[in-house]
Amino acid sequence: MAQHRTTHAPGSCNRLLILLRYLFSCAIKWETPGITKNPTSGIPLMKEDNQKERYLSTDEAQRLYTQLQQSDNQMLQYIVPMLILTGARKREVLDARWEDFDFERRHWRIHTTKLGKPRFVPMSDGVVSLLGSVPRFDCEWVFANPKTLKPYVSIFCSWNTARTKAGLADVRIHDLRHSYASFLVNAGRSLYEVQRLLGHTQIKTTQRYAHLSHDTLLDATNSVNTTLAGMFVPMVSASPVGQVQLVQ
Repeated sequence: MAQHRTTHAPGSCNRLLILLRYLFSCAIKWETPGITKNPTSGIPLMKEDNQKERYLSTDEAQRLYTQLQQSDNQMLQYIVPMLILTGARKREVLDARWEDFDFERRHWRIHTTKLGKPRFVPMSDGVVSLLGSVPRFDCEWVFANPKTLKPYVSIFCSWNTARTKAGLADVRIHDLRHSYASFLVNAGRSLYEVQRLLGHTQIKTTQRYAHLSHDTLLDATNSVNTTLAGMFVPMVSASPVGQVQLVQ
C-alpha cells in the first residue's frame, strides 16, 4: 500500500485497500489455512478531495433544453428533463416501465436502486405533464429506443452533442441529480426533504448536493440587516461630485 500511494491517486489507493480488506475478511470467515488475522487492519483510508461540484443555473437549463429539442435522438428531450425533475439516476430513468407509475397516487416505484431495494419517488406536476407528452410505443418501457423498443444501452453520444452545443461540455449526466438537489435547497426545502427525495440513507451524503446559489446566500445575509431594521448601517448620501459620504 505504501508503494501504491506513491504512484496512484487517493481514490485508487482506497479502492485497492477496501478490496484487500474484504479478501482477507472472507479468508478469515472461511477459515482459510494460514490466515489468522487481517493485515489491512489499522491502515486508514486516504482522504479523497476529488468531488466535483457542478450545478445548472436556470439559464443553463434553458439552453440545454433548447438543444435537447433539436437532438437527432427524439427521446432525449424527455429523458434529460425526467432526470432533472426527479433527481433519479440515469439507469433508473432508462429502465422505467409504464407499470411503475401510479398516476392516481402520484408516485413512481423504482424497483432496483443503488442500495438494492425499491423506493418511491413522488411525481410532481411537471413529471406528470412530461410523461403525458412522451410518445407511446408498443412496449412496456417509458423511454424506449424507437428502433429496438428496448431501453437505451447508452445515450452518451446524443447527450454529449446536446451539452456541447449548449456550451455545457463540462456538465455530466449525474450533475443533473446534483442540480435537482440544488434547486430544492435554493427553493427553501430542508435537507431532510432533499434526503428523502434522493433516497439517501445518510444526511451526510445529501449535504454534498446542498449547493446554495450566490443569490440565495445574498438574500440570506441581507435578512440579518432586515431583522435589525438597519440599525447598524450608517446613512449615506451622494456628494456633489458623485462620491458617497457618511451622514453623521
